[in-house]
Amino acid sequence: MRWEPKRMRSSYGRVTRRRVTHLRFVGVLVTVVACFPTRVLAVLSVPFLIAITPDGSRAYVTDYYSHSIAVIDTATNTVRATVPLGDQPYGIVITPDGTRAYVADRGRNSMAVIDTASNTVAASIVVGDKPYGVAITPDGTHVYVSNSAADSVSAIDTASNTVVASIEVGNEPYGVAISPDGTRAYVANQESACVSVIDTATNTVVASIQVGDEPYWVAFTPDGQRAYVTRFVPLGAVEVIDTATNTLVGTVAVQIRPWSVAIASDGTSAYVTNRDSNSVSVVDTATSTERTSIRVGGFPIGVAIVPDNTRAYVPNSISATVSVIDTMSNTVVATISIPGS
Repeated sequence: MRWEPKRMRSSYGRVTRRRVTHLRFVGVLVTVVACFPTRVLAVLSVPFLIAITPDGSRAYVTDYYSHSIAVIDTATNTVRATVPLGDQPYGIVITPDGTRAYVADRGRNSMAVIDTASNTVAASIVVGDKPYGVAITPDGTHVYVSNSAADSVSAIDTASNTVVASIEVGNEPYGVAISPDGTRAYVANQESACVSVIDTATNTVVASIQVGDEPYWVAFTPDGQRAYVTRFVPLGAVEVIDTATNTLVGTVAVQIRPWSVAIASDGTSAYVTNRDSNSVSVVDTATSTERTSIRVGGFPIGVAIVPDNTRAYVPNSISATVSVIDTMSNTVVATISIPGS
């Protein structure tokens, strides 16, 4: 069900040559043919996931194909910097003080630590096989990363940048979220159709919640009473978990193959990216219904909301753009091109 674009190969010569790229999406092979002038090498941008600094001034977007991070100035909605980074960056979080970003470097089975003042890589931490989702505790002391090919979660001490625990969870863990009080981590295990609940004090799994096929991403409401879990299925669904009892209390129908979910800081709305319908569903958390659906770019993956709830940022992997949504009108008000490298 997942897709991972193959590396592009360059062509040099005295005349313009064609570059043929094959991308496989949900079992369908798509061939992209592009012409490039002599001795010009470009790398296709495939923006994936996104995190916004606590002050809302910058958005950090992982770019899978160009192996880099794009830094967006949210005041001008322009890319202000590009940070070269390892191989296949995926999940990303920013520390509560805004000084560092932790990025899953999937190709190198590590976590990259970015100094956000200089936008340079300050450290690299070896974790498990194929790291993917990343979450940070509210006090910033620990980062949790899912290792999708190792069926585990690594807990990282941010003071020493070392792995302090490896926690066995379900099969193919992807999304990770930390409860607002920092006591639990919820992990969506795609192949096990469940969510593992980790006690962050002991770093042990204390519950497993069955949620149906292909759970993918997780987000908590600000009060911590509910967790929303996307299910990456054709008839898109978002499961609602009561975190006091760790039971399902609702299902929200959305669009085709929902991927990520982010919840506004006032708790009234959840924004869900629907990859195969090129849309974002806005879910009313009071009624657990889809309030509206917003058309964005091709294959939207991540989503993040600025702290003041005025805008949502959505990376579109095929379009190589980020859509900026005005959350008052639920319309796209800007589109930012991600340049690649």
